[in-house]
Amino acid sequence: MSDPVQKLLAFQPNNEFFVGVDSDGCVFDSMEIKHKECFTPMFIKHFGLQAVSKYARECWEFVNLYSRMRGINRFPALSNALDLLRNRSEVIARQLDVPETDALDLWISQETKLGNVSLEAEVNGGNEKLKGVLEWSYAVNNAVEDIVHGVPPFPLVRETLAKLTSVADVLVISQTPVATLEREWGEHALSSYVQLIAGQEMGTKTQHIKMAAAERYPAHRILMIGDAPGDFKAAKSNGALFCPITPGEEERSWQRLFEEALQVFFDENYAGSYEDALISEFDACLPSDPAWSVWFLSQCVLWMGPLFERIPQCCWFESG
Repeated sequence: MSDPVQKLLAFQPNNEFFVGVDSDGCVFDSMEIKHKECFTPMFIKHFGLQAVSKYARECWEFVNLYSRMRGINRFPALSNALDLLRNRSEVIARQLDVPETDALDLWISQETKLGNVSLEAEVNGGNEKLKGVLEWSYAVNNAVEDIVHGVPPFPLVRETLAKLTSVADVLVISQTPVATLEREWGEHALSSYVQLIAGQEMGTKTQHIKMAAAERYPAHRILMIGDAPGDFKAAKSNGALFCPITPGEEERSWQRLFEEALQVFFDENYAGSYEDALISEFDACLPSDPAWSVWFLSQCVLWMGPLFERIPQCCWFESG
């Protein structure tokens, strides 16, 4: 099959339960090294951000590691990071011309499989404005291949996958390129635990679950394991259940999954209060706004406070 999507469409159940599992930051403790040592340096280099490298690094890491955008596809991540950077007061003060994202945003809005293959086709079709984005993406892949080795799965991942294989069909559901996923899962002898590895070339995580599982299993027998809000969204968009691997609490999350949550899922008691409690804990760990914008607002309040005290109360606006 030349189209990788056909592998998902052709997938057939062998068990009563379906479990999708994310890879980076979920199975492997690889998010920090990939983004800090591979993505961020190439972000600074390929988009001319050397003069504001400190702030560029903060923006990239906020989007991809420390916010509710964590885990999104690299191309929307690039657009979001550039937009955040462009609007930072420190960058404006330095009068740096941060690259615009109009062409990138248009391509993202029109393309369903956000990966190098589809971007190559777009550039080869004459869209020169995206040539720099493609070169950056190539450079990221080369850096990951060169640097990211020997990063093992979190404790109890292997044992959890082994427990799953006898009762559930397990698929890798990720926005990492398939070649990278296959190398990493093969390096640590985990490939035998999964029926299929789905990466960015096969569409979004929501599409992965829809094509492979949504119409083949009852919703209460479909579970997505992930460390990012995008994993939660992919599950809930398909009416499925979600088990969070909470950033910063990965070891505890896998222990809970191995010792408790899996059995609750197999007993078909996962939906409801049990899942709600896990999701509430997960929601609290990732902010929507970066720390620098919160700091800026706090400084505005401190600065404006004495001013409001000097304004006669009769001049204040009243609600209602």
